Amino acid sequence: MTAAPVSDCSPMTDGTAMAVARGVLRLFQRHDLFGVLEVPLPNARRADIMALDAAGHIIIVEIKCSRADLLGDAKWGDYFDYCDRFFWAVPSGFDLTPFEGSSLWPQRTGLIVADRYDAEILRPAPIEPLSSARRKAETLRLARRAARRLTALHDPDYPAEIGF
Repeated sequence: MTAAPVSDCSPMTDGTAMAVARGVLRLFQRHDLFGVLEVPLPNARRADIMALDAAGHIIIVEIKCSRADLLGDAKWGDYFDYCDRFFWAVPSGFDLTPFEGSSLWPQRTGLIVADRYDAEILRPAPIEPLSSARRKAETLRLARRAARRLTALHDPDYPAEIGF
């Protein structure tokens, strides 16, 4: 894969984060997973990517573009209550050694390296099943958010304040 510049990023407003997201979504599509970018969660966090697989499992991907962003983020553990699988995604050329440390829970997290054209799973994420009630609630919330975004694409007067 082509090396992407590594920089600090605010996901989906930074070119590097968008490139990583694009590569991850392409990888997911080949594995029959489909996702949505920047999904607010009920706990006031925001998933960079939230996706569903064919079995209905919910996957959350946290994109990191710099070591400082990775090591300074203490909120990512809050995502486990809303997904069956959790992945880190980083640009090509990122130093991967921090992902082996116990503070980033390598036994519970997967790892993806991506550029704007593609991505590769370096470490699969184990499945930690949500309760049926939580999975249903989150799946419905994600489907409704995706439908609102599609509606907004076709109606320029659709109210933006409903939250995308």
